[in-house]
Amino acid sequence: MGFSVRGYEKGSDVGGTWYWNRYPGCRLDTESFTYAYFFLNDIVPDWSWSERFAGQEELLRYVRAAADKMDVRKNIQFSTGVVGATYDDARNVWTVQLDDGSAATCTYLVTAVGLLSATRLPEFEGMGAFNGVSFHTSRWPADPDGGVGGARFSYEGKRVGVIGTGATGVQLIPEIAKTAQELFVFQRSPNWCTPLRNSPLSKEEMEEIRGTRKALLAHVKTTPFGFIYSPVDRDGVQDAPEDREAFLEKLYSTPGYGIWLGNYRDIITCRETNDFVSKFVARKIRQRVKDPTVAEKLIPKHPFGSKRIPMETNYYEAYNRKNVHLVDVKEDAIERVTPTGLKTGSAHYDLDMIIYATGFVGVTGAIERIDFKGKQGVRLADVWDVGPVTYLGLQVSGFPNLFTLAGPHNGATFCNVGVCGNLQVEWLCEMLDYLRKRKLNFVEANEDAQEKWTAEIYADFEKTLLTASDDAWWVKVKRHPDGRVTRRALTYIGGGPTYRKICDEIAQSGYPGFKLARM
Repeated sequence: MGFSVRGYEKGSDVGGTWYWNRYPGCRLDTESFTYAYFFLNDIVPDWSWSERFAGQEELLRYVRAAADKMDVRKNIQFSTGVVGATYDDARNVWTVQLDDGSAATCTYLVTAVGLLSATRLPEFEGMGAFNGVSFHTSRWPADPDGGVGGARFSYEGKRVGVIGTGATGVQLIPEIAKTAQELFVFQRSPNWCTPLRNSPLSKEEMEEIRGTRKALLAHVKTTPFGFIYSPVDRDGVQDAPEDREAFLEKLYSTPGYGIWLGNYRDIITCRETNDFVSKFVARKIRQRVKDPTVAEKLIPKHPFGSKRIPMETNYYEAYNRKNVHLVDVKEDAIERVTPTGLKTGSAHYDLDMIIYATGFVGVTGAIERIDFKGKQGVRLADVWDVGPVTYLGLQVSGFPNLFTLAGPHNGATFCNVGVCGNLQVEWLCEMLDYLRKRKLNFVEANEDAQEKWTAEIYADFEKTLLTASDDAWWVKVKRHPDGRVTRRALTYIGGGPTYRKICDEIAQSGYPGFKLARM
């Protein structure tokens, strides 16, 4: 578009999620061919995915190939973190502070920091005293050649503790179980997990996918969350018990997120329908885990789909192995890390390695770790203290020319980011072009438009079962000194088509809800 553009990236290369997360078993839970850069038809049209759900190494190769074709590395300063950004009211300029002590200035500032990139570590006493190897899964050590681990970080034949059974832990645990001497899984809250059912993609299948690329993109644009699945057009209570069972069996045997995103249309709004699905998946867990006591500990209490559904490969079967032990830390809490392992209320676990699969501070976490100061020095973290306020999930009143792509309350946060994130970029580019053609250089969300948008986000969220899980990544929970607890939605749940329609209408109407000016 002819703009002067500079990117700042903490990693030493492109890749984002697939650069940082290199733990064993790390792979997509989205079909590879729908996660791709659709707008790069003329850049990587001949790419062939080897699997229906690509692994980390293949995804990183794909992103690097795309960066090569676009020749964008020259616009990015790598191995550089952003620690703060301050808006100058008088000059209409953002000054970005970098972790090497230098600074850069810009008119427009765009955050592309990811939904799940701010690591969350527990605060156990003694973590620094452990004599073995320990790290968060998103900081798994790499070999100099880019592979996973090294001799020092190998878990083969060792006593390993994994803390956490979210989406990462569910991928990691079956892999470690294969060769560890002993694996202790420390679980706080179990998750509803369903089979990924990954498989190779043949040359013929890839040819068919390439031939229907435009139709595939057109289809995923019509689905609520940018995946190939759409909910069926009926409620769960409408089906007879035998029909419901057959329907759920079919979904359970289908690869990917079908059982979550292709289920009954009222799965996250009707407790009765949700109970049907939850009981069905609970039966599957009991069938797959041999020890009934362990099986019951692996069955969640929250509604199915009110937290992310981890896609798994032989996760439940891992607990049938003699070297795998489940520790319920709600019953027997972790008290501290010792030089030789972990101490709970009733036992000590001798360990050679502790792996923190404890997830991320979702959506707002990475944004709030940068000290954004808007007009009159107001801090964004203070404005979002109880929960985010936004207009369209793209701007915040008081922070002119700052755009939060894939941030809270917008159409890419509860969506296939490969598809929905790109559509947001297109919308932003159109706005920047609109401003340039009219010799404008200032855009800020109006407070009343922001208030209305945020209120609607929270109201829609409260109508669903998504509020049932305090530790879902799309909920911000704040515990106040007076004992009050507030829960605020971090995502827009109205679906991609509706969100894009709203954004398109705003663009076509000259951007109502925004103040546009020449400064």
